[in-house]
Amino acid sequence: MTEPSALLLKKQLKELSKSPHEYFSAGLVDDDNIYVWEILVIPPAGTLYEGGFFKAIMTFPKNYPEMPPELKFTTQIWHPNIYADGRVCISILHPPGEDTYGYEKASERWLPIYTVETIMVSVISMLSEPNDESPANIDAAKEWRENFDAFKKRVGRLVRRSAEDL
Repeated sequence: MTEPSALLLKKQLKELSKSPHEYFSAGLVDDDNIYVWEILVIPPAGTLYEGGFFKAIMTFPKNYPEMPPELKFTTQIWHPNIYADGRVCISILHPPGEDTYGYEKASERWLPIYTVETIMVSVISMLSEPNDESPANIDAAKEWRENFDAFKKRVGRLVRRSAEDL
């Protein structure tokens, strides 16, 4: 018997292939595993990441959509809300319920109604407007705040590299 989560993920993947999104594409890493997707993020014009092509892996738990997937960039990216190892840190990817640290409201965290598209729209928004109040990458947040020109240069180098590595 197929897991309900697998059926839901197949449906979401089919919808994304029928109506592609302007700023990302998604597909399976392995046709035999619906729980691991490769995502290609193409940031919008007017952002520091414009012109880049950033690959990421989205891994879904078996109890999706009750629990959120994990999103991890495999292309190097410099951003206050992305850990050095590529893991994305945004509220909607945090498990549902109250934040033990009291930083996030339950309403800002994962909800089972979210889809891959909802997540990716949030990630694209995050690329445009980092949350430097709650950074995953402290060094990137510090540089963003204190030396924006250096931040911009570093991002520009990574954007060029991402396009070359495609």
